[in-house]
Amino acid sequence: MSTLELMHASNGFWTEALSMAPRAKHVIRSCAFAYLLTIAVLVHGAASAELRSGTLELDPSKTQIEFRLPGTLHTTHGTFKLERGTIIGDPSTGKASGSIVVDAKSGNTGMGSRDNHMREGVLEAQRYPEITFDPQHFTLKVRSGGQFQATMQGVLTLHGGRHDIDLMAQGQLVGDKLTATAHFSVPYVDWGMKDPSILFLTVAKQVDIDIATSGHVVWNGEAAQINEK
Repeated sequence: MSTLELMHASNGFWTEALSMAPRAKHVIRSCAFAYLLTIAVLVHGAASAELRSGTLELDPSKTQIEFRLPGTLHTTHGTFKLERGTIIGDPSTGKASGSIVVDAKSGNTGMGSRDNHMREGVLEAQRYPEITFDPQHFTLKVRSGGQFQATMQGVLTLHGGRHDIDLMAQGQLVGDKLTATAHFSVPYVDWGMKDPSILFLTVAKQVDIDIATSGHVVWNGEAAQINEK
C-alpha cells in the first residue's frame, strides 16, 4: 500500500473514531449513572430495612438478669428470672411499647437466709410479685454488621412504685435474630425500700443491674403475611 493510501486510511480511522467519541462518552456517562443509581437503591433499601418497625419477643431461657450490691465486707451477687418480655418499636418515630416482666420471688444469691430477707423484707415479693419495665421511647444507632446502640426510656415498676429510667443497651441484629446487653442502676432506698444494712455490715444504697438477652423479631410486614395465611 502506498504512503498516500496509508494516510487516507489513517484519516478515515481517526474520523470514525472522533465521530464515535460523543457516543462512547454518552455510554460511559449512562453506565456511571446506572451504577450510582444502583448503589443509591441498595443504600436506600438497607436504610429502609433498618427503619422497619416490629415486635421483639425475648427468650426467657436465653436471658440472664444479674445484680451486684457492694458492701463493706464483700459484694453480693445474685440473679432474677425473666417471666416474659415483649418490646414493640418503630425506629422512624422512636415510639415503643410492650412490657418486660421479672419474677420478684426468683431473686437468688445462693444463701437461703439472705434470699428470704431480700424477698420478704426488702422486695416484699408476696405483695409485689412482679417487677416490670414498660418501654415508651427509644433512640437507635445502627452500624455495619447489624451492630447497634440504643437508649430506651420507660417506666420501671418496683415494690409498688413507678419510676422513670433510661436503659442503655447494645448488641447485634442479624435478620430477625437479636442479642443484646443492657445496664442500669436502682436506688432502692430512695425508692422506699428497706436498707438491709446491719450495724457495721453496711451495703450500698443502689444496686447495679446487668442484662444479657436474646430474642426474635417479627417485622410488621411479616406479621401481616402470617395473619393472611
